[in-house]
Formats: sequence, C-alpha cells, structure tokens
Amino acid sequence: MEIEHIRKALEKEPDEVVSKLLDHIEKQYGEIPYILNFLKDTPELFIPKVLYDNSIMREFKRMDPKTIELISIGVSAAIRCKYCLKMHIRVAKRLGISKEEIFDAILIGGTLSNAAVLAEGTRALDSELNSGNDICDESCDESCDVCNILEDA
Repeated sequence: MEIEHIRKALEKEPDEVVSKLLDHIEKQYGEIPYILNFLKDTPELFIPKVLYDNSIMREFKRMDPKTIELISIGVSAAIRCKYCLKMHIRVAKRLGISKEEIFDAILIGGTLSNAAVLAEGTRALDSELNSGNDICDESCDESCDVCNILEDA
C-alpha cells in the first residue's frame, strides 16, 4: 500500500478503515483469514497489522502472487500452522496453482524444518559432548556409546 494511501486511510474513522481493508482482503484472498476476522473489532490492532502484512504479502512488486503463496505454503508447513496452511492452499487453488506445485512447496518447507531440527540437535550434542560438559562421568570407558557417538559418525 502506497504511503499516501495509508495516510488517507488513517485520516478516516477506524470502523470505515476496517471495513475497506476487509473488502480489500476478501478480494485478494477470496476470504477473510480467521485471525483478521477475530481482530476486526479492535481497530487499533487490526489496522496496523493489516497495513504491515499487506505491505509485505500483497504489495510486493518483486514477486508475483503465485510465488508469494508458494512461500506462504512452505513456511506454514514448516512451522506446522495447519490453519495458515489450509488457508494458503485455498488461496493457491484460486490462483490456479497446481496440486503438484503446492506439494513441492510443502516438501521444501518440510525439508528445511527437518534441517533446522537436525542443525539445532546436532550442534547441541556436539557442544555438550565436546565442551567438557559431558553427561557421562569418569567411570565411562572407550566402550561408552554416549561418549563415542560422534566418533562413530
């Protein structure tokens, strides 16, 4: 949303701004996302959230709507937000995005989510076992599976 449009919107009554933004969102998405419907009665929260989100998600000129929806699907899958995921799949269908493309975005999100778990877990393991903070005590010997886990890898 252009800064001039934002300035003009903020000069109007909050209920009028909420109504216009809801109309705009429904045209963009084909529906009103649950969280925005929930927030609509609190204009002081609704208006800045929508303006911020819209500036990133819908007014981006460097990416097309299809790319934005595929990214939204991948991220929703990665963070395991079933509500976001289902809504962005519906929006993707309205945009004509194929089931295969949607699935690819889910696979990419899942792969990155898995990599994040592995990166965090293996770094914690490496840090704890190689920093002198071993979970094993002095009674361990070279046959200890915990002490030798990294050597076997």
